[in-house]
Amino acid sequence: MEQEQTVDNREAVKREAWEWFKALVMAGVLVFLIRWLVFAPFVVDGPSMQPNFYTGERLIVNKFIYDFRKPHRGEVIVFHATEDKDYIKRVIALPGETIRVEGDNVYVNGELLDEPYIREAVEQAKKNGTSYNLRNFAEKTVPEGTVFVMGDNRTNSQDSRDIGFIEYRRIVGRAELIFWPLSKIKLIH
Repeated sequence: MEQEQTVDNREAVKREAWEWFKALVMAGVLVFLIRWLVFAPFVVDGPSMQPNFYTGERLIVNKFIYDFRKPHRGEVIVFHATEDKDYIKRVIALPGETIRVEGDNVYVNGELLDEPYIREAVEQAKKNGTSYNLRNFAEKTVPEGTVFVMGDNRTNSQDSRDIGFIEYRRIVGRAELIFWPLSKIKLIH
């Protein structure tokens, strides 16, 4: 009788181990699929998005959103700048719109763009007697299927003023969340 209980206990342990194994494999497959298809981590590299994003910060990028809609002005996106380099920038102008940059002023369709995400930095530069942006951009129309992007650190950013308009197909996704360092965890608006 005792021997039967031992065999039953071993069988129960094997069944439970098998169930755990299946659950872990399924969890791993789900994590892989979610990571591959829906979300991706991104590490900020360089000063081009200061004062809002800093080198070493880690973000979650939503790769899925632009399968359902086009990018909106003001969204922070990650895109393939080259075959082996991704950039993070802010969408400033959309297809069919005209874009012009004169000093600290950005004009979309001839109207001054309100940019609350850099307002404080622009005001601080003015207090210091300087311009926040030292690079202008002559008026152009954003072609269909592309967006015009700029870094928040206007003078120190390689963006659409240098590399041209960004095609939708090159966009990886929208930055959703800063998750590292822990002291800076926040949703990105």
